[in-house]
Amino acid sequence: MRRYSRITGTGSFLPPRRLTNADLVAELAAQGVESSDEWIVERTGIRARHFADPGSASSDLGLQAARKAIEAAGVKPEEIDLIIVATSTPDMVFPSTATLLQHKLGIAGCPAFDVQAVCSGFIYAMTVADAMIQSGSASKALVIGSEVFSRILDFKDRTTCVLFGDGAGAVVLEASDVPGILATDIHADGKHSAILCVPGHVSGGAVLGDPVLKMDGQAVFKLAVGVLEETARASLAKAQLTQADIDWLIPHQANIRIMQSTARKLKMSMDKVIVTVDQHGNTSAASIPLALDHAVRNGTIQKGQTLLLEGVGGGFTWGSVLLKL
Repeated sequence: MRRYSRITGTGSFLPPRRLTNADLVAELAAQGVESSDEWIVERTGIRARHFADPGSASSDLGLQAARKAIEAAGVKPEEIDLIIVATSTPDMVFPSTATLLQHKLGIAGCPAFDVQAVCSGFIYAMTVADAMIQSGSASKALVIGSEVFSRILDFKDRTTCVLFGDGAGAVVLEASDVPGILATDIHADGKHSAILCVPGHVSGGAVLGDPVLKMDGQAVFKLAVGVLEETARASLAKAQLTQADIDWLIPHQANIRIMQSTARKLKMSMDKVIVTVDQHGNTSAASIPLALDHAVRNGTIQKGQTLLLEGVGGGFTWGSVLLKL
């Protein structure tokens, strides 16, 4: 009998500090940077975002989301036999955020590691966990996307600092004889690395290069819309389904314009697209599991529905996961 993986629980967490556009605009004005609620909403669709307190790290946010996912799945932490954390803002250079989170969960022994694919990180992590479960290497995987992007923003650059927020989302993925994940599709092309990157790094006890986010927005938009359509169609083809079979599209919550363009290319109504970017901003690897959990918990997404998850991020990386909940 073939072995599949299936989502049995979802969870998410947002830091308590919520900044509306008006709040952020006021803080920027104090630093001599001009922006406005209208400017931000028109270009991005974002109205608010959450920022973590200085003492909170990615593992802390991820821990809260993980606990909720574990509770929803009806399993015990010690039953988890694989932990993958997707993050571009790890707690430290090493060890991995996944091992730190594992310890905070009070468990030990199972493999735990990070995946760094920026905003596609959760898609990559789901793909790896699915493969490990299918192979028999794991039975109950905890897959988390957790980010504190507020730490790597340049608050003198209004074109980027208004886009991002902090948060975490998680799922428990379990072995099943009933298909859950139907198809996955992941890609990367390093030649586009310069259009979205944080070029700094640590060397000799000092930061070398520029440790804040840099982005060519127009280039990212153009590339993102094309590859998101391609990966969506690739996953559908692998599962021998069409876009008409999708109940909900859950894209990376980067920019409402990218999401609208992707939906148009797939000939899907925005009524079938889960949108949280307006309240969360772009939370990178956390955005897809955050959106998934919110839609599950408010009853929008129902058991048995077919979902298409897709993301694109710095690297450049992109991919999709097609699944039945």
